[in-house]
Formats: sequence, structure tokens, C-alpha cells
Amino acid sequence: MDSTLLRADADDSGDAIAPQALPCPPAAPGEFAALDYRRFKVDPPVVLAPMAGVTNQAYRRLCRGFGAGLYVSEMIIARGLVEGHAKTQQLASFHPEESPRSLQLYGSDPRWLGEATRLLVDHDAVDHLDLNFGCPVRKVTAAGGGAAIPIKPKLMARLVGAVVKNAGKVPVTVKVRLGIDDDHLSFLSSGRVAREEGCVAIGLHARTAAQLYDGQARWEAIAELKAATPGILVLGNGDIQEGQDALRMMRQTGCDGVIVGRGCLGRPWLFAELAALFAGREPEPPPDLGRVVDVLKHHVALLIELYGPRSGVLEMRKWCGWYLKGFPSSGPVRNALFRASSLEEVEALIAPLDRATPYPLTAIRARRCKKSGTQKVALPDGYLDSLDDDQAAPCAAAMEASLSPGEGG
Repeated sequence: MDSTLLRADADDSGDAIAPQALPCPPAAPGEFAALDYRRFKVDPPVVLAPMAGVTNQAYRRLCRGFGAGLYVSEMIIARGLVEGHAKTQQLASFHPEESPRSLQLYGSDPRWLGEATRLLVDHDAVDHLDLNFGCPVRKVTAAGGGAAIPIKPKLMARLVGAVVKNAGKVPVTVKVRLGIDDDHLSFLSSGRVAREEGCVAIGLHARTAAQLYDGQARWEAIAELKAATPGILVLGNGDIQEGQDALRMMRQTGCDGVIVGRGCLGRPWLFAELAALFAGREPEPPPDLGRVVDVLKHHVALLIELYGPRSGVLEMRKWCGWYLKGFPSSGPVRNALFRASSLEEVEALIAPLDRATPYPLTAIRARRCKKSGTQKVALPDGYLDSLDDDQAAPCAAAMEASLSPGEGG
């Protein structure tokens, strides 16, 4: 794809997706270094964002097949892992071909986080641990968890410290947002906590919890965090829709690597684009419909391998809209695929599609998964009255006990 191509597209609702500044040539030799996670290096410096209901074993394997990098699990609830919940254990498992094995833990109690870390390390079950301090889901923040935690640096330090202490040589990273809202920003203090507690990196989704996924990510905050926290890797997250965006972010902000989230939904070949650009090459053009269908079928096969014939196809349903997004006249097929319950139905429905149809460029920068809109972040009563304490909200434990595996964000 020509890196000088300028697009200003719209999503299905008509919301404009802002164009990016151009040009953006591929990386020059030696321009970007691999991420040094002590026990291993991540080259190119690209991380698949942990996404609930998305980054299961099947999708991680699919993305990994397109390019090197780090591919993180869905959010794993520390308490559920320690208590042996079957679904939590399944979500925390890795296929033998996955290396390094990267898992994101969630918790607001240092005891559960510490015990979960020790369990994983003692069983040699992970190569990297990431901590979720950015989940904006109402149920989570209303109990003082997720994106509500970093506004209390001492609490965050206790949680991070419990994991680092029990992780041994396994590298630990954290992922945060800018803060709760514009009046309660916490990303700079989060960087200090991460560095002081021994993390190797901090990932910043450059939106507040109140923004959810609305508007443009504030890349300038990534640059500010990088400048303010020497001695720790800083990864930028937000609005990486195509490979050139990653290079553009790193050049504009000075960050050490990028985290790719919604932009790869139904587009796992984005990691091939990234691999090419970081290697100094122009990426291949987007796939035509025939190649997209082939990837979709491979994805279905991986889901069936993971979940079984029926559950694998049911899990596939949500992906069909992402894969076929923007292709002309694909609406009826997408709608039918949403109701498919067997592999035979899937194959029959996609067989008539015109494989020679070119990829719709309007789909590349279209909004994926999360709808636009902001929120007033729900917090426990009186949560902001004392930001200097190190205790989780009393309701946090009950919330975590009720949080279903795969729930959250």
C-alpha cells in the first residue's frame, strides 16, 4: 500500500475518522529498536492489545501467523485463577506454538494478585504479565477497579508491587488510560509507580475512561509520559488503524513501541503490514475478498479447534461483520452468518461471494467494535475524597467475585 495515501473515511454510522498526517515512509535501518523485556525481545516493537472476548488463543495464533510481536491474552481475573474457575483457567491457557506467552491479570486486592502471580510462575505458565488498570466498564469502575485505580497511586503501587515481587524473572508491565476524566488525570503518576515498582514497560491508551473509545487519541500525552519517565519503556495505544499509523506515532511521540487494539479486528493481516514497515519495506496491498474469506475460514477452524464445532461457530458470528465490513453487497451474507450454527452453513454462505472483489479502502479506517460516545465514569461513593490511601474500595472484592471470565475490557 502506498504510504502517501491520504484517507478521511467514515464508519457505518457516518462518524468521520480523522485522516493522519502524511507522508510516512517505512522504517530506516536501525530507526526503531526491539522492546527489551529482559527475558526476551519483542521485534518489531508491536503488541496485540488484550481485549475481552477477542484475544483468545485462536485469535492470538491467527495474528501471530501474520507477523512477529507480542500477543496478549484476554483479561484474566486473579481471584478466579487462584480459586480454580474452569473458564478462567481455559482463558489463561496457551497453545504450544505460542511464545512468548503473555497474560493480562486483573485485580484490586494485592493478595489475589500476588497468589495468582505465584501460581503462574511456579507452574512455568507465562513469560510475561501485564496488569489491567485501564478497564472503563461501568461495573468495574463503580467498584473502584480498572481505570479507577491509578488515581490512587499508593493503591496502584501496592498492587503492582505484589505482582513484581512474586513474578521473579518474569517481566511485568502495566496498561493504563490518561485518567478517569480530564479533571482526574493520572497517567504521569502511573508512569512513576510502574518504574519505581520494577515494571519493564507501561502502555498508555491515550484516552480517558470517560472518553471510552470516542474521538481521537491524544498522542501528545504519550510523548509527555515518555519524556517524564526515563528508565522504563513506554508503549502508545490509540488510533492505529493501519501500519503507517504505528510508525507515525513512534516518530511523533518518541515512544518505544505500539499497542494495536480495535484496528486489527477482522484485519489480522495488519500485523504483516507492521512487520514489513518496521523492516523497511512497503506492505502488500490489502487483500481481496477471496483472501479475506480464506482468513475467515482459517479463523473459524482455529475457533473450532479451541471450543468445539458448535461453540466455535457461535464464537465466530461476531467476527463476520468485521471481516466483511465495507464490502459492497455483503450485508445479506453478514446477516445470515450471524445466525449460522455449523461450519457447513458458514462455507455455504460465503461460497457465492465474488473472490475478486477488491478490499474497500473505506473500511480500513472505519470504526470497529466499540460505538462512539462518552460516559460519566461510575465510582464508589466518596471514592475521590481521599486519593492518598492505599486501600481498594470495600465493594471491589464482591465485584471481582461476580465478574464473569471474559467480562471487562
